[in-house]
Amino acid sequence: MKPPLHEKEAERLAAVQRLGILDSQPDPLFDAITKEAIERLHVPISTVSILDKDREWYKSCQGIDAKEGPREIAFCSWALLSTTVFIVEDTLLDERFKNNPYVTGAPFIRFYAGIAILDAVSGLPIGVFCVKDTKPRQLDVNEMGVLFELAQRVESAINSK
Repeated sequence: MKPPLHEKEAERLAAVQRLGILDSQPDPLFDAITKEAIERLHVPISTVSILDKDREWYKSCQGIDAKEGPREIAFCSWALLSTTVFIVEDTLLDERFKNNPYVTGAPFIRFYAGIAILDAVSGLPIGVFCVKDTKPRQLDVNEMGVLFELAQRVESAINSK
């Protein structure tokens, strides 16, 4: 199922361009945060994803070797639209994702949790901090706190560059 675009997509894309983050060099700060997410939340995959017009580009990616992927199948395209944490506890039970190529094929995602990263100037979402697992799961209250803390660190770092 293809995600809808943000209601202010043109302004959102302008914010992404203004930040100049797309296709930038790897940054040890973001890599440290995604590595910390894997360790603290016991998941195999964590990314800092910036959503461009047609692609999801990874500023940091742990657990998969991709640098980017098509936006139309990206879980983060849905999380970008959420005003709180976006969680899919079991992708096979969710109509939006059960036939997604990332679910039916490698990396076989069964769990997803992501938080939109906002541009400080416009207040619009430019990307998502997320974690993914290959088995269904839930986050407890402490894990939710960790996810929010790490997402806030990503958002602060992006807006201070």
